[in-house]
Amino acid sequence: MAKHGKKYRELAKTVDSTKVYSISEAVALLKKVGYTKFDWSVEIAVKTNADAKYNDQMMRGTTILPHGTGKSKRIAVFTADEAEAKKAWADIVGTESLLNDIKAWKFDFDVLLTTPEHIRDLAPVAKQLGPKWLMPSPKAGTVVVNIVQAVEEFKKGKMEFKLDKTGNINAAVGRISFTETQIEENIKAFIKALEDNKPTGVKWKLIKKVYIAPTMGPGIQIEA
Repeated sequence: MAKHGKKYRELAKTVDSTKVYSISEAVALLKKVGYTKFDWSVEIAVKTNADAKYNDQMMRGTTILPHGTGKSKRIAVFTADEAEAKKAWADIVGTESLLNDIKAWKFDFDVLLTTPEHIRDLAPVAKQLGPKWLMPSPKAGTVVVNIVQAVEEFKKGKMEFKLDKTGNINAAVGRISFTETQIEENIKAFIKALEDNKPTGVKWKLIKKVYIAPTMGPGIQIEA
C-alpha cells in the first residue's frame, strides 16, 4: 500500500469514508481536498458488475463531455488524404512515414484515427499500438469515414472509456479550475454514457460504486 504524506492525511480526514455523497456535495468537497499547485485533473473511478472475462460484458465506447476534459489531445491521422486531415488541424498526418515512426516506437500522440480502407495497413504495428490502447477501432470511434469531423470531435473533448480486467472504468472528467456546475454536469454525462453502453451480458445493475478524486487527493464516494 502506498504511503501518503502528512498533507494528504490531513485532507483525507475531511472526507467521511463511510458516507455516500451527492454529486454536488462531493464536487464542493473536491475543491478543498486537492493539494497540488497545479490545475489537476478530476478523476472518476467506477466499479461495475461487468466481468471482462466475458465478451458480452466488455465495455468500450466514447462520449463527449459537455465541458470537455480540459486536456488538449495530440491527434494523429493515418490517411493518404493529408490535405483533408489538415483541414481539421490534426497534429500528425501521414501514411508510410507515420507507419515507420510507429514501427520504431517513435510516436507521440493521444489518439490515432484512420478510415475503414486503411485499417488493415496498420496491422504490422498492432504490437506497438495495442498495449497503449491506440490501435484504431470502430468501438473507440477511431475508425471513421469523416476524418475532419472525427478530429474536431476529439479536439473538443471526445473521450474513450473502457473496462479494465478488474471490472473498473477510470477516466478524467475535467479540471479543478472548472466551475462546480461544469464538473457536476461532466460527471453526470459520463455516468449516463456508461449506462447507455451497458453490455447485454450484464443482467443486473451495471454500476456498483463511483468515486471522484483530484489527481493527488483522497477519493470521495458519490451516488450512482
